[in-house]
Amino acid sequence: MKERVEEVLNKIRPSLVADGGNVELVDVEDGIVKVKLVGACAGCPMSQMTLKMGIEKLLKKEIPEVQEVVSV
Repeated sequence: MKERVEEVLNKIRPSLVADGGNVELVDVEDGIVKVKLVGACAGCPMSQMTLKMGIEKLLKKEIPEVQEVVSV
């Protein structure tokens, strides 16, 4: 499942990189995807919205087994 998550993250990465940030996959465990926001995303006040409304929404749409995305 990690490979599938990484493929989906690769779809959203260009927009994060364009804003000076990025996302790193830390782990996938029991439907919980753990990511680390880096670069400009790490300190951005909108990072939780990016995490939940962007990354989590896309992952859940493409991989139904994903239950939640959390930042570590």
